[in-house]
Amino acid sequence: MQQSLDSLKNQTENKDSRKNILSGELFEPLISDFRIIFERDPAARNWLEIIFCYPGFHALCFYRFAHWLHIHNVSFIPRLISHIARFFTGIEIHPGAKIGKGVFIDHGMGVVIGETAIVGDYTLIYQGVTLGGTGKETGKRHPTLGNHVVVGAGAKVLGNIQISDRVRIGAGSIVLRDVPADSTVVGIPGRIISPKQNKRISPLEHHKLPDVEASIIRSLHSRIEQLEQQLQNLKEQQPGDN
Repeated sequence: MQQSLDSLKNQTENKDSRKNILSGELFEPLISDFRIIFERDPAARNWLEIIFCYPGFHALCFYRFAHWLHIHNVSFIPRLISHIARFFTGIEIHPGAKIGKGVFIDHGMGVVIGETAIVGDYTLIYQGVTLGGTGKETGKRHPTLGNHVVVGAGAKVLGNIQISDRVRIGAGSIVLRDVPADSTVVGIPGRIISPKQNKRISPLEHHKLPDVEASIIRSLHSRIEQLEQQLQNLKEQQPGDN
């Protein structure tokens, strides 16, 4: 009798555990992913468009189920789901990656997120982004992104590096080193051009990046004008030829 009661108790606990896992690891993050689209995309007009016309949201739905299977040691099926998602959405997310809540993959075509990548909450990722590894090392080999990070179109973040909170990565950049919080990174390789900004910038304003090359050119032009003026002053000071 006691064994039957213990068995019934264990079954009830297992059901509750599965219910908590499903609600905590699948549905709650998906609800955040769904809601953030209304905040981040002005083209999102109603919930039907999001459910049927947003490949980034579709890819995250596939991923979250595949990841749940992956962490419960289900073999083959998670990778198959990932491959199917890639076929339908053009977005490849390894089921072993860890992705926080409220993540928005805008447009999404060509996005690749590797096996050991970690993506923080409320990250905004545009099309063509790669969170990849370098070489053939094992273990943690993909980047870690903090919360509220913005990764511009076509950017590549490679290797086991740390991208801290509220970092903005410009379109087409290749980031190979750690980036501190509240910084802006552009270029190939990525350079920190705007560290520790006090003014908070909207994630959608990823086009508002400093133009490093233009600043350097303006500085050189100003220096050349100064040198030319000094040269002209020296010529005026010399006595004229008879």
